[in-house]
Amino acid sequence: MSWPEEGAAAPNLGFLSRIWHRAGSRARRLRLRTRIILALVLTTLLLSALLSVTVFALTRQNLLNGRENDALATVGFNASVVNRRLSPDIESEALQNLVSTLATPEGSRPVLRVGSDWFQPSFEFEQGDIDERLRRTVEGGTPARMRYRVRDKPFLVIGIPIPGHNASYYEATPLDEIEDTLGSLGLILASAGGGVTLASAGVGFWASRRLLRPLVDIGAAAQSIARGDLSTRLEAGAARELVALTDSFNEMVGALQDRIARDERFASEVSHELRSPLMTLSASVEVMNTRRAELPERARTALDLLTEDVDRFEHLVEDLLEISRFDVGTAELDLDVFNLLEFVENAVSATSPVEIPIVCDLVTARTRVRADKRRMMQVIDNLLSNAQKYAGGAVRITLGHQMKEVVIAVDDSGPGVADDEKEHIFDRFSRGRQTVERGTSTGVGLGLALVAEHVRLHEGRVWCEDRPDGQPGTRFVVHLPIAVP
Repeated sequence: MSWPEEGAAAPNLGFLSRIWHRAGSRARRLRLRTRIILALVLTTLLLSALLSVTVFALTRQNLLNGRENDALATVGFNASVVNRRLSPDIESEALQNLVSTLATPEGSRPVLRVGSDWFQPSFEFEQGDIDERLRRTVEGGTPARMRYRVRDKPFLVIGIPIPGHNASYYEATPLDEIEDTLGSLGLILASAGGGVTLASAGVGFWASRRLLRPLVDIGAAAQSIARGDLSTRLEAGAARELVALTDSFNEMVGALQDRIARDERFASEVSHELRSPLMTLSASVEVMNTRRAELPERARTALDLLTEDVDRFEHLVEDLLEISRFDVGTAELDLDVFNLLEFVENAVSATSPVEIPIVCDLVTARTRVRADKRRMMQVIDNLLSNAQKYAGGAVRITLGHQMKEVVIAVDDSGPGVADDEKEHIFDRFSRGRQTVERGTSTGVGLGLALVAEHVRLHEGRVWCEDRPDGQPGTRFVVHLPIAVP
């Protein structure tokens, strides 16, 4: 006797796989610690889901198989009892009593068909509740079983034909107890999976923090060195695997510190040594200029070129000396309190050969600042000189006030600065690609570098951008956190 099986549907893992790949793609854009925690959580979640699905499926199959085996044995025994008791002259009342006295498990509902008559002791399951496909299979002479729901309750219905009497015996076994058990099991598995996933998140946070601590320390040390603190060193810690890395890092920083110190001393000493011959040369040129009228035309032209180059050389040496003070850390601020608008007006009149309009609101006009006058004067002078050399001169100076910061903006109408050069224009000896190509450069590229150093010494910021009014040219912006109420 063969029984058609109704197999349980296999778990569809395609949805979980798509979730895994999408989460992995987004996790690559997160921080390393977050990615480690997320990977551990997703792995734990996937394994918990697979384990839960497997346990649920096996438990379900075992419970159903056990219930079906018990039901098959009971139905087979009752069908044989009915087969022995049936006779051609048996009455309907006897058949009804026969069905009522059958030994059925608690909750099972027997149904007997003899010819065209149906007999059942309970109206909770009647002949109309028997599935049509199951009925056709049994009445065709083949035993069959089927699981389906009747009035929202799960049943296992088994039918056995009794061909000698044109009869068939059915028995419906309720499966609601198994369904409740599986529901409780699913809730337990889901709770356990959630708890394990949360626990894995905590373990991942602790483990990633412990494992990545050396990398965090190295990153912090690298940032400190990038800000100029070359005294930063790493501690080896307890991890023996990182001793070689720590030693190499510290040796590299030490070598870099020594190299920079040698370069700084060299630049400072060279600049100082150049001052004496430069002063002699400048005095000689000055003497020659006093007798300029006595020189022939060609000699006067040579003297003009020599005077211009000596003046340029003198400015270069002064800038190098100023730069060296920043490098060796001897630059200090001599702070004074003064009115910003009056100071800028005096600085423009002292450094610019032409009048430059100054735009200032009423609040900024009354703002007093605490700053180093000499260094701020050089900032204004270098910005105006830069505009004069490379952009035909400054067209406007704008003063503003933001919270505890003052803003100084210098606009020019030159060709502008390329986007890829805006970040490097304040580097030392940077003169801009367009300026070099046009051959209009008369400086060495230290003016804006000094501006950046002076502003940084005041704990401010400086950058260049396109003019906000849409006109051709560049705006150099200085922010100084030195406003005095």
